[in-house]
Amino acid sequence: MIRIGEIDHVVLRAIDIEAMQRFYVEVLGCHEERRQDEIGLVQLRAGASLIDLVSMDGKLGRQGGAAPGPEGHNVDHICLRVEAYDEAAIMAHLKSHGVRIGESGSRYGARGEGPSIYLYDPQGNMIELKGPAVTGAAPSLRAGEVRKGEASAPD
Repeated sequence: MIRIGEIDHVVLRAIDIEAMQRFYVEVLGCHEERRQDEIGLVQLRAGASLIDLVSMDGKLGRQGGAAPGPEGHNVDHICLRVEAYDEAAIMAHLKSHGVRIGESGSRYGARGEGPSIYLYDPQGNMIELKGPAVTGAAPSLRAGEVRKGEASAPD
């Protein structure tokens, strides 16, 4: 039987790999772990996991077909568990970087019900920052409820 322990890595195809790397490093606190410029790959450390960025004009990016855009994304969203979750401080930090912020609320995740914030990277990919599980927390928001009325991804 297969037993998943955690997310190992997520791969995002990037139109502007430098802007994506700045976002994940400067805004979300990841750091570059490894680069393979010959194939267009930058691997960023995100806690115990990796976020791989693949340049659309690199060898790997060209293999994946059309670039992500307003009509189609690589993923629905990526959820990153945040240590020492302080929503006010996180919101202030995101706003100071001009990040487009979505809904916040209590949602169910791998460790249970707890606070989370949706935000968007420079390419319009939705990121969820997830806090710790809270005993007796309010029921989760359904995905359809969370996204109602949100602005579309930037062009």
